[in-house]
Amino acid sequence: MSHPVERLWGARFKSGPAAALSALSRSPDAYFALAAYDLEGCRAHAYELQRAGLLDEKETTLMVAAIAQLADDYRQGRIQPGVDDEDVHTFIERLLTERLGELGGKLRAGRSRNDQTANDLRLYLRDNARKIVGALLDLQTALVKQAERHIDSIAPGFTHLQQAQPIVFGHQLMAHAQSFARDVERFQDWDKRCALSPLGAAAMAGSAIAMHPELSARDLGYDGPCENSIDAVASRDHVAEFLFAGGMLGVNLSRLCEEVCLWASRQFRWVALDDAYATGSSIMPQKKNPDIAELTRGKSGRLIGNVTAMLATMKSLPLSYNRDLIEDKRNAMDSVEQLLLVLPAMAGMIETMAVDRQRLLLQAPEGFTLATEVADWLSRRGVPFKEAHEITGKLVQLCERHQLELDQLSDAQLADVDVRLTGEVRRCLTLEAAINARCAWGGTAPARVAEQIARLRIKLAAQAAWVTSYTGLTLTSVE
Repeated sequence: MSHPVERLWGARFKSGPAAALSALSRSPDAYFALAAYDLEGCRAHAYELQRAGLLDEKETTLMVAAIAQLADDYRQGRIQPGVDDEDVHTFIERLLTERLGELGGKLRAGRSRNDQTANDLRLYLRDNARKIVGALLDLQTALVKQAERHIDSIAPGFTHLQQAQPIVFGHQLMAHAQSFARDVERFQDWDKRCALSPLGAAAMAGSAIAMHPELSARDLGYDGPCENSIDAVASRDHVAEFLFAGGMLGVNLSRLCEEVCLWASRQFRWVALDDAYATGSSIMPQKKNPDIAELTRGKSGRLIGNVTAMLATMKSLPLSYNRDLIEDKRNAMDSVEQLLLVLPAMAGMIETMAVDRQRLLLQAPEGFTLATEVADWLSRRGVPFKEAHEITGKLVQLCERHQLELDQLSDAQLADVDVRLTGEVRRCLTLEAAINARCAWGGTAPARVAEQIARLRIKLAAQAAWVTSYTGLTLTSVE
């Protein structure tokens, strides 16, 4: 449907913009997904205008009803922006004017696109931070469930991708779960700084009409208004910080993905991925590929790139608002989209993968992973660890020459390396003994892993409550 071209800024211009300017200036179509958040800001501002005396009670009722109808129409796809709508603010004002006549034009008083766009993105990010955390909690739950199944499943632990010491597989899974718990905490901590409303800042100096920003802030689920009107519209550190939290999450996801790729390989054969969460090859019929892990691992570079792009855009921008900041939405919306795409797939892959306990157990002692037990045994008997380390190294060399395992050495062979080595050392040269010896807080002993899981479950419940207790605008999906 055609409509007259209306702009929010053209009053002092004698002619319209060049086509090239209009093409550059128009918001990308994806940005109009902020319409629901913008309409929520419009509703709060309507009450602010009533408090200022610019709208009477009847006008406010009509305005709020029209805004609510627009929100429903947009959700249902009954209205769409036109090619001449420069941005979401122009789009909404055009529709309000079409439906309310002159009354629709009153809503612009006391605000600017500067505080509107800052508010839209804050609402969008606060909402989607909860969606991301909710999806991440599903992955966390999948990891915890797998860890509970493998509290007693002995596996080789690695450093430098070389077998190092035996662990229980549940401990390895929980290491990833702990890093994801910190990712949640980063989003929670970020939200404390983002929970201030920019509405009332107007263009940059504050509004002479919207005099109670603390009330509109409360109406929108914020903790209060921004302290400084210039900072409110000019700063995007909260966007960069959100993107860092998303980028760090992407990096942590990529580490789990790399391990899943290794675990599922023929060389490891630790896990078998469910058919629903793997793909095949177009040329090699036997292949079963960990595509979810690979695709997610690839997304981490994109998430890191969004942080870098935002920081580069912000660098050296003078106060106050500059149009460069339109790029904030591109980076933020892309990171949100990518995370909400990969997290459910990751959760499903982890929840359904089958772990081969027997193979883990067979590989656990390979590479002399029990060698540290010998050094510790000597240390407990008064041998300085520097010397114990050297003795154990010689013991490993002896095993390699004779193709024996540590517990297969005879008493004579032990004594030949060092007279302080006796047959008693064999008591610590079992996988179970090595595992149970690591019984301090945070260790791999099954009892400690079970306690770790219990503590994390309490933390996850509190994080889930943070998601559901949000009082701001929440959309069921990204439009």
